[in-house]
Amino acid sequence: MALPRLLIDSRPHPSWWRYARAVLACGLTAGLAFPFHESLDLPNTVMLFVMTVVLVAVKAGRGPAVLASVVSVALFDFLFVPPRFSFAVTDGQYLLTFAVMLAVSLIVGQLTAGLRSQAHEADRREQVTRALYELARKLAGAMTVGQVDDALRHFLDAQCGARSSLLIAAGDTGPTLAGEPGVALDRLDWQTVRMVCASQQAVMSSALDAAGLCRHFLPLTGATRNRGALVVSVAAALGEMRPLLEAVASLVSTAVERLHFVEVAHAAQVDAMSERLRSSILSALSHDVRTPLTALYGMADALATARPPLPAEAQETAAAIRDQALRLNGMVGNLLDMARLQSGRVQLRREWQPVEEVVGASLKLLGPALADHPVRITGLDALPLLEFDAVLIERVFCNLFENAAKYAPPGTPIVLEADAGPETVELRVRSGGEGFAAERLDKVFDLFERGRPESAVAGMGVGLAICQSIVAAHGGTIRAFNPPGGGACVAFTLPRGCPPAIESESLPPEGGTP
Repeated sequence: MALPRLLIDSRPHPSWWRYARAVLACGLTAGLAFPFHESLDLPNTVMLFVMTVVLVAVKAGRGPAVLASVVSVALFDFLFVPPRFSFAVTDGQYLLTFAVMLAVSLIVGQLTAGLRSQAHEADRREQVTRALYELARKLAGAMTVGQVDDALRHFLDAQCGARSSLLIAAGDTGPTLAGEPGVALDRLDWQTVRMVCASQQAVMSSALDAAGLCRHFLPLTGATRNRGALVVSVAAALGEMRPLLEAVASLVSTAVERLHFVEVAHAAQVDAMSERLRSSILSALSHDVRTPLTALYGMADALATARPPLPAEAQETAAAIRDQALRLNGMVGNLLDMARLQSGRVQLRREWQPVEEVVGASLKLLGPALADHPVRITGLDALPLLEFDAVLIERVFCNLFENAAKYAPPGTPIVLEADAGPETVELRVRSGGEGFAAERLDKVFDLFERGRPESAVAGMGVGLAICQSIVAAHGGTIRAFNPPGGGACVAFTLPRGCPPAIESESLPPEGGTP
């Protein structure tokens, strides 16, 4: 397995060839200088060998420069110092010359090799920086997570011969692959990925896998939460690779988080536009339909109550038209109220008042609709005064009672229960029947959603949405559930607040004056 390209020498020759070239360079210098040994002074000859050592250090590095220094001293002694062609030294001063020559050659060679190594390192860092900049540019323009994964794969393969797998956090389901797996993950690897995502700490392993690579796990830490993990398999030392891998993981996590927020912003914009369009359509439709419905109801009521009365069959038809027009007018009224609530144009007229008065008005208004269902009320007399808009809360009770009467079997009771807590008051409307569909409990308060779409009961799925908007406007909450005993129940809360103190007036004594 080849070492990463950024971490090895780019020269095509093996390492022993550098030492061979050092010896050849020294031999070539000696061969060129020897024909002129009669006219060339020994100090000048020394300078030629020192220059050779410098060139070897520049081209081959420290090791070959040291070898060139030793070989240069040996060749200088053997070929140029009397007696020639012998390593014997007759004059002791040449020993000092050899020592100085060797020392100078070693020092100059080491300094030159150090400069060469620093230049090579600077060039390598420049390549890495340029490659990271190019990766950052590609990630900034990525439109999908798949494009991020492709850019990451190309970078790691081109710069350090590594393979990678990008895993994106996907809520409760855990991390999932963003593209094709560049690294085969077994069960232990998946456990490591989940641990890295949970702890947001990198796991750098020096153990080799079946392919002879080191496998590293890095978290994709975003500004708000963990965005996943990056698994990299590379044949390189940990100390060399860690800064590069951490920089890459940081760039990828930024790109993934940017795509997440772009998706969230786009979804929010689409939802806002949809809600605005739906509110506009509801408002326009409600206004345009209410006028002919009012006229239709008036004409049908006039026919049903005409004097002299119509024939029985015609009178029954007129009464049916009147009732259907009244029901349709109620639906249109619900749509109009929903449009107003969603647009935020409804101003609450809050007053401190008892809840039982609003409940009584709702039951009186729904008298015919509740004819087949006895209503049982418990706990209302123990409630304190609450601050709410009586008209809107009356609409809430009307919708809840009407829904309970529609879906409960005839003869089954409708129960209204009330409990006072330390900060809120909860009111529950419970009825019999099949209850809500379990898989749709989280959607029953959506507009145009019904608890059971296949039901033959007439309705548009607007009543509970209106209740939710009204309760939310009062600072309360509403929920729907199926009680353990069967049936359906809708419960909503209203804040208790601080009701005003009620001063009781004492009656004057009998026969006295007040």
